[in-house]
Parts: sequence; C-alpha cells; structure tokens
Amino acid sequence: MPDAPTPAAQDPATQPAALPRDPGAGSEKYKARGVALRVVIYVIAGHFFAGFLWLLFYLGANSHK
Repeated sequence: MPDAPTPAAQDPATQPAALPRDPGAGSEKYKARGVALRVVIYVIAGHFFAGFLWLLFYLGANSHK
C-alpha cells in the first residue's frame, strides 16, 4: 500500500488569517471575573455535596432496621 502523498506547502499569503486574540485576556478585570465564576461554581457544588450528605444522614437516622 503506497504512502499517502504529503500536501503541498501553502503560500502564507493564501492561508486564512488567525483569529485575533482577546485583548482583555490577562487583564485584572478578566482574572477577577474568572475567580468570581469559580467561587460561584464551588459554592454551588459545595451546597449540592452538603445537601447529599444531609440526605444520607437523614435517611440513615430514619431507616427502620
């Protein structure tokens, strides 16, 4: 089975332009928004975990053996 031919090198002028980078990335406001988002996610996840533990203890205390 022959090897697949390698594609020809394209002229840099014909390649599509790269997407511009977010100018706000790396700024303090951008980082603060990321931290705030993580805090909200951790608080929600923590409440779900605490609720699950509460449910387990509630069911364990009220189980009729």
